[in-house]
Amino acid sequence: MKNLINNKKIELLAPAGSLEKMKYAFAYGADAVYFGVPDFSLRVRINKFSEQDILEAVEYAHKLGKKIYITLNIYAHNSHLEKIEKHLRFLKKIKIDGIIASDPGIINLVKKYLPKVDIHLSTQANATNFEAVKFWKSLGVKRIILAREVTLFEIEEIAKKVKGIELEYFVHGAMCMSYSGRCILSKWMNNKSANLGDCTQPCRWGFSTNYELSTNVRIGKEEIKKMTVVDSKKRYEVKLEEDQHGTYFFNSYDLNLISHLEELIKAGISSMKIEGRAKSVYYVAVVTRAYKKVLDAIVETHCNASVRKIILEQKKELDNLVHRGYSTGFLLGREPAHNFSGKLFGGAVEFVGETRGAEGKLNIMKIHNAVLKNDKIEAITPEKNILVKIKKIFNDQKKEISEAHGGHKKLYYFEFDKVLPEGSLIRRKIVLRNTK
Repeated sequence: MKNLINNKKIELLAPAGSLEKMKYAFAYGADAVYFGVPDFSLRVRINKFSEQDILEAVEYAHKLGKKIYITLNIYAHNSHLEKIEKHLRFLKKIKIDGIIASDPGIINLVKKYLPKVDIHLSTQANATNFEAVKFWKSLGVKRIILAREVTLFEIEEIAKKVKGIELEYFVHGAMCMSYSGRCILSKWMNNKSANLGDCTQPCRWGFSTNYELSTNVRIGKEEIKKMTVVDSKKRYEVKLEEDQHGTYFFNSYDLNLISHLEELIKAGISSMKIEGRAKSVYYVAVVTRAYKKVLDAIVETHCNASVRKIILEQKKELDNLVHRGYSTGFLLGREPAHNFSGKLFGGAVEFVGETRGAEGKLNIMKIHNAVLKNDKIEAITPEKNILVKIKKIFNDQKKEISEAHGGHKKLYYFEFDKVLPEGSLIRRKIVLRNTK
């Protein structure tokens, strides 16, 4: 089976919420990225992509031998169609590598305007069985992004039953409490539709009890509290029941399948997809690098011990990210875990900045979070982590200072004990600071 893996080309597909994030994704190991303009891509907010950005992205990616997939995966209404056709006429002029779509009408329009471009069926279309995969293949779809609800056994069965079609699967990122993301909560509570790319994530809101309307009811040996709860910003009121776990009743753990990539490859997955177009460059870089290192180890080595060692190393890197707790989702046939407490997890590190080049011994730095001269600093590069020591910090006027802060466009100059490569990401060890 290892020889079969060695002969397979496995794609690592990363999110790109901006041109900058796209460049980090490629630098840290992605083979392809996916993104789209806000109106049609299920990402309205925290999405700066324009058609001009797509032109630049395609040129940049193809120079590196990488691929670009454009997302047109909203469920369109009549009012969207004219704009979508105009956008498709624009895309026809450039050499994109694929379009991700879920709406049959949009798929028809893609076939009309871009007949030579590969169509990838979005996970929003909920392909969960081999007959559905056969159906979409008969309509000319090149790749199926399987629903997150599909198990490992089902993936293997689909791959055996349907030949000549690519299978893609989400391996990391946020899980939606609704079926493959087809959720109405945001529209219901906030009049902003998740299925048109404007999810306000009410499933993540904290809720508190209106004790004046609560009652206790005993069901068997368990006492259940019936209550009315309201979100922390007083936007919406919900009637529900609470047990000992609390009231974060929609909050799923994040997906993390870094320990199961070899099983996915053997089952028939040829593209491993990372969620997170709205996340930071740090998230994109760390997650992409982690999965790249493990995939390379699986494909290139015959030593299971070496693969296990790299998996453990990269699991620690993923644990350092802020997350909601990790689970294996539906892959192993179990119901995904839920984060009833609403607690966030993460290591004792904080992303603070990125290198933008160097002037002599000085690194030019964009700062995101506060950095003090005596902070313990680590640089993240595509190859490895590097411990560095801050010797001096200078502001944009080259005046020496004791600390640097984010939240503005000015750059800083840092003298470390070594000059770092451009595109290195800097994080600090979190310690309690003296605020007196």
